[in-house]
Amino acid sequence: MSAFDYDLFVIGGGSGGVRAGRIAAEHGAKVALAEEYRMGGTCVIRGCVPKKLMVYASGYAGQMRDAAAYGWDVQMGDFDWSMFRGKLDVELDRLEAAYRANLDRAGVTVFDTRATIADPHTVALSDGTRVTAKHILVATGGWPSVPDFPGSDLAMTSNEVFKLEAQPESILIVGGGYIACEFAGIFNGLGTKVTQYYRGAQVLRGFDDEARGHVADAMQARGIELHLGCHVMEMRKVEGGIQVKATNGSEEVYSRVLYATGRTANTKGLGLEEVGVTLKRNGAIAVDAYSQTNIPSIFAVGDVTDRVNLTPVAIREGHAFADTVFGGTPRAADHDLIPSAVFTQPELGTVGLSEEAARDAGPIEIYATFFRPMQALFAGHQERVLMKLIVCADSRKVLGVHLVGDHAGELIQLVGIAIKMGATKEDFDRTVAVHPTMSEELVTMKTPVRTA
Repeated sequence: MSAFDYDLFVIGGGSGGVRAGRIAAEHGAKVALAEEYRMGGTCVIRGCVPKKLMVYASGYAGQMRDAAAYGWDVQMGDFDWSMFRGKLDVELDRLEAAYRANLDRAGVTVFDTRATIADPHTVALSDGTRVTAKHILVATGGWPSVPDFPGSDLAMTSNEVFKLEAQPESILIVGGGYIACEFAGIFNGLGTKVTQYYRGAQVLRGFDDEARGHVADAMQARGIELHLGCHVMEMRKVEGGIQVKATNGSEEVYSRVLYATGRTANTKGLGLEEVGVTLKRNGAIAVDAYSQTNIPSIFAVGDVTDRVNLTPVAIREGHAFADTVFGGTPRAADHDLIPSAVFTQPELGTVGLSEEAARDAGPIEIYATFFRPMQALFAGHQERVLMKLIVCADSRKVLGVHLVGDHAGELIQLVGIAIKMGATKEDFDRTVAVHPTMSEELVTMKTPVRTA
């Protein structure tokens, strides 16, 4: 009989923690999991899923305008925020129930309460109960952060945006990362007047410079008022909304202000430092390739480790942890060449190195094309698609692919397979184009636009 109550105790019911707990249980481990809010974590409850549904909702106005350009008799009405919100809540309830059902089928014991670490093998629940476990997995994710300045308490974050009771007439979005840019596109598409401040020189820092510039130009062309090199000095509540004083000299009133200036690892108050777990300077948990901390019995996966903060990565880390510790198959999650998408409008899909990063690694060739796709051209749009390949001049391997345009997220998933397999530019060239499609441009670019 085990000396512990459980073989594994998981703290956090997000995608990574749930996958780890379920797979460990399938390997025969006795598993418990504690979640203090709602099962599903950031992605399901206040991230990827509700955000993508809002992206869909915000795109229909443009689609109806296109339908009219194609000859359909379309009558444009107003967006019904309350109806959408009601359906969104129902869908999130359904997904949470599915997460719970999967855990239940696997035999995982669920505690709907906050849990903290009392010692390397003991977890304390908020009701005072203590349980022991041979292994503890921390999967508490990240949390949006708002800087401290006069009136900062008036700002909402991505946590609260999905719970708005009414659609704001105007909104200021502060930040330049993917969350800020995605919500700028969402609210703009729904008909809200959108202003965006970012203190940097260009939005989407860390992505390919040419691609991020292309997205920024398209955002502005669609009506988003983007101010770069600008940030908020102070805010105060006034009649009609929130008055914002900015470093560009403006003092405007907005219905709501959304801060998306970064996320931090959700490690505060968990007892990690007290038991000796090493944290990085930003508060994230330091782990090795197998997600193990410096305390042998304590592991961590997902955004709380600040490695690659994407839901599918957290799931893979959780699965690899369970296989390693309970399945007898030591396996490290692969963090190399991960495709990703930013659901801006237009979308950005990317895999591999940016031009800037590749340039530092050796000689490269850049293949790029900008064009107005057939569907948009017929409807009278001026917006262009960007497709870009970064190629190693020596090995001929395609080091990076960057796409900006409709369905870029769908396309980059398939392109990612080829890049992961080590495809060369000649492999792309040998592939026959599918005509007429946007994606055929990926295999018809024959001459580099520049070298470096």
